[in-house]
Amino acid sequence: MGHAIVIVLDGVGVGALPDAADYGDAGHDTLGHTAEAVGGLALPNLQRLGLGNLHAVRGVAPVDRPAGSYGRMLEISRGKDSTTGHWELMGVVTDVPYPTYPTGFPDDVLDLFREATGRDVIGNCAASGTEIIQIHGDEHVATGKLIVYTSADSVFQIAAHEEVVPLEDLYDICETARRILQPPHQVSRVIARPFLGASGDYTRTPNRRDFSIVPPDDLVLATLHRAGVPVRAVGKISDLYAGKGIVDKVVSKSNAQGMAALEAMYQGLNGVPSLLLLNLVDFDMLWGHRNNPQGMARDLEAFDVWLGGFLQTLQPEDLLLMTADHGNDPTTTSTDHSREYVPLLAVHGDRNVGCDLGVRASFSDVGATLCEFFGQPAPSHGISFLADLAESEGDDHDGTA
Repeated sequence: MGHAIVIVLDGVGVGALPDAADYGDAGHDTLGHTAEAVGGLALPNLQRLGLGNLHAVRGVAPVDRPAGSYGRMLEISRGKDSTTGHWELMGVVTDVPYPTYPTGFPDDVLDLFREATGRDVIGNCAASGTEIIQIHGDEHVATGKLIVYTSADSVFQIAAHEEVVPLEDLYDICETARRILQPPHQVSRVIARPFLGASGDYTRTPNRRDFSIVPPDDLVLATLHRAGVPVRAVGKISDLYAGKGIVDKVVSKSNAQGMAALEAMYQGLNGVPSLLLLNLVDFDMLWGHRNNPQGMARDLEAFDVWLGGFLQTLQPEDLLLMTADHGNDPTTTSTDHSREYVPLLAVHGDRNVGCDLGVRASFSDVGATLCEFFGQPAPSHGISFLADLAESEGDDHDGTA
């Protein structure tokens, strides 16, 4: 048994799900539309693994013998936010969507927040985070009132200038909000959104922190932890799972930092089989939410370059899975997440042939595969594809879709 690594390319969906229209996302295609917008993507390592076989991507053609196994996954949970997607990847399906507030939070919620924090609020609307700090930043700096806002997702976001509300104070305020936001107002995440700068030129800093609701005990990470499998996380992974089952975490503030941290973590492992998790947030936070396909394309190509080197370090017993948690099409008028299929690429150590994993019925197939890989009971949701990977190792088929 080796190590398992899961890399989540946050927001990099591969086409609208059948129910996308119910979420206002008909026709969205994060990866496909990004490639078209920039005239094609250069992703030779992902192409070699089968990315062009699982989805039409300009510049990334299908290959006859993919070195990895490839497919797409459906989300069966209700919603399209990061918490919902990550939880389903680890076997927890969300049947009831978390509440959203397109016209702002009700007075009773904000009254509780004011009483608990001793601070007044401004904003209270669904807004772009980069825009709302320009609108309300001056008043916040002058008065200390907290900028509270939301989006199309189930989030309670609190923006504050780091020189007005120190980071630790902002994090404490978010912890307080997390405690008071109970059903029916149990949002998926409370998010600290610190910023710096002066009037007319406020800029968000990388010191964001997410405060998610605590997942149930049947989360695959908790199962592995109880079995003695160390789970180590890089990026906002630990926040999204509220730390459940995670023994070690590294906070990264960019894709580049995250990739470097994962590489260092992997190289520093001892002989105990471990699960490593990495979320690459820039695809979603910097490019999807800001409608910037050029930035999305640059970071995809940078990831591909890094991946080429990382693949060379994998040991024969290791398992690498790459996927996403939702879409965030940067070419649409929306700045919100989109209800999309997510890609699935799997590499089993030094194997040099893959197979078509098809369309998986749930993101939970990732969690089920990890359980089988580490010799643990299957979760309530998901079907493992580990046997398919093993069969492909000795199969001489051409691997095309």
